[in-house]
Amino acid sequence: MILHHIPLSRSFRVLWMLEELGLHAELKVYSVRDGSTRSSGLLRCSPLGKVPALEFDDGSVMFESPAILQVLAEMYPDSNLDCPAGHRDHRRFLELFGFAETLASEIETLNMQHLFLRDPKDVSLSVMKINTARVKAALKVLDTMLDDQDWLCSSGFSAADIMMSYNLLSAKYFVDISVFSNVVDYQIRIGKRPAFQSACARDGQQEFYSQEFYPIPKVVG
Repeated sequence: MILHHIPLSRSFRVLWMLEELGLHAELKVYSVRDGSTRSSGLLRCSPLGKVPALEFDDGSVMFESPAILQVLAEMYPDSNLDCPAGHRDHRRFLELFGFAETLASEIETLNMQHLFLRDPKDVSLSVMKINTARVKAALKVLDTMLDDQDWLCSSGFSAADIMMSYNLLSAKYFVDISVFSNVVDYQIRIGKRPAFQSACARDGQQEFYSQEFYPIPKVVG
């Protein structure tokens, strides 16, 4: 298999999932800075030139991390990373996939505002404040979900945890996660998973963040 990948991007979800399944994929690594995501190799697999895209051994290709994770979980049912129809956590499992993408989209907007808008006049303090508040609200919900269980589904660790907890790797640059004690403990549990550690070792050097935290500026422009 071949995984089209950018360090600390949504493709990390797929890399981590593959490690949990004991599967090895060749990494084709792109940069967010040099325009390589517009190459024909990536566009052939992902029409919008975004990662992840996964080329399977049979020659088929998928893009969009939620779909890839669900398909991989279905392909390897013995991994217990899926909650299929009829499973007691099936509805929660699907709900969590959507919730994870909602949080990811809020973080993506903060990335754009803080990191990628080159002209300061294009930066909006209002957008920064709104999206930061939304990330905090989502983390509060996540903290409550973890009140009385170790993982997001009552049946145990699943692909939903891979979908969700990936976001925490980026959320920490905009929000103080330490105030959410259950989330902090959740991150510690995640960090102890050998597959997570292996994925981190293979991930590569991220190019998004040049400082440890990005507060909302008092003024822009």
